[in-house]
Amino acid sequence: MALKRKPAVGGKKAVRGAAAVRAVAKKPVPRPRVRRAAPEPTVEELLRKADQPAKDSLRLHEFYRGVWEVVPKACIRSLDDFAIWYTPGVAATCKDIQANPEKVLRATNKWNTIAVVSDGTRILGLGNIGPEAGLPVMEGKALLFKYLGGVDAVPLCIECHKTEEIVTAVKWLQPSFSGINLEDIEKPKCFDILDRLRAEARIPVWHDDQQGTAAVTVAGWINALKIVGKNRDRVRIALIGAGASNINICRMMIAAGADPLKICLVDTKGILSKSRTDVRETEPVKWHFANITNGEQRSGGIAEAMEGADVCVALSSPGPGKIKPEWVRKMAKDAILFACANPIPEIWPWEAKDAGARIVATGRSDFPNQVNNSLGFPGIFRGTLDVMATTITDEMCIAAAEELARTQADKGMDEEHLIPTMDDWEVFPREAVAVGLKAIEQGIARRKADHDTLFAEAATIIRRARKQVQVLQEKGVIRRAPGNL
Repeated sequence: MALKRKPAVGGKKAVRGAAAVRAVAKKPVPRPRVRRAAPEPTVEELLRKADQPAKDSLRLHEFYRGVWEVVPKACIRSLDDFAIWYTPGVAATCKDIQANPEKVLRATNKWNTIAVVSDGTRILGLGNIGPEAGLPVMEGKALLFKYLGGVDAVPLCIECHKTEEIVTAVKWLQPSFSGINLEDIEKPKCFDILDRLRAEARIPVWHDDQQGTAAVTVAGWINALKIVGKNRDRVRIALIGAGASNINICRMMIAAGADPLKICLVDTKGILSKSRTDVRETEPVKWHFANITNGEQRSGGIAEAMEGADVCVALSSPGPGKIKPEWVRKMAKDAILFACANPIPEIWPWEAKDAGARIVATGRSDFPNQVNNSLGFPGIFRGTLDVMATTITDEMCIAAAEELARTQADKGMDEEHLIPTMDDWEVFPREAVAVGLKAIEQGIARRKADHDTLFAEAATIIRRARKQVQVLQEKGVIRRAPGNL
């Protein structure tokens, strides 16, 4: 069969007929490239990678002398403007707020300002290192609030540690803030402090270690169950660790449809059950869950809790080896395992996969399916502030979790993409809208708006925050650190 002639390309004469065949025949046939799978990183390499941010942190915190500062948002055209922003002009605004207290949310930045409050008793797994040593964490939290949610957050580490003192201190702050983010407060007092302030404060108070981690974990759980085709109310769940995070994950899973009788909650002494009277007096929150979970009244430890479980969520002490492969093998078919201790998960993901887990998540960004509460609190507070909600309910957190899960589902989810990453900026305004609409539905919002209005406002605020950082970096106002960073 004759070869079809092709027209000349690029103004050059085309090679035709038999000459074309000979020209092609003379060319060496390229061998297909064989892509070799990248070798699994060694434990030593992973540990070095985990240590690198700590080394960079030491250098960069001193280089920048902190990670946040206060900058004006109003024009300063000349020094004459100070007569507007300060005395004598500001007196008129003060009198207006005195006569109309609600105007403080229109004439000051209170509407968009929260405090990140900690007593330094449980800092990032480091324990009770004190409020001053905990200040870098609160500054970092403020940075995330601003960049991801457009929320102005002020880090406040306080020199008081008793429940009553902390509750009182937060109440004293209410005139200046529209919300409080409690952070890194040890248990069991963190439970009492949150419950007290949610009942007594007139502004929203939230504890990220409880509600934030729970919301993001529940989002991953929702999508993982969709992938394996299991129902929320039928799965057996093992929760390894009974600190503030897993206690609230348990509560929020139940609120989102899990059967409490199919949940086993494990602390350092074993599975919680009605026979665990050791926690009745000392830890009433644990005692509550000991009475409503574990319908089979299982006893034992992690291994016994995981046997036959469809889902395991571990937020305990760093591994590896905290969870053993043989325990994963005894889980149900298509098992879901969240090993979220930092910096090293309770079991390496590849070990869990080899042992039969179908879906594995961790708290680390260098493995698939990072469960990070930074995906929750910026959007949840954005939505809370935008509708001027008086509190943050579990239903608002679940609405955020559902929207977080839906955002990834809209993009396409699979076993290694359960929830979005922080790069997916649209998740934050979407969460904000879901939270705001739920607050309006529950009758705890002082401002009402529709979906499109809330989304446009949240997206504008978040874009502005990111643009500020970009411009300051481009202009050299935020300096680049020397070296590679």
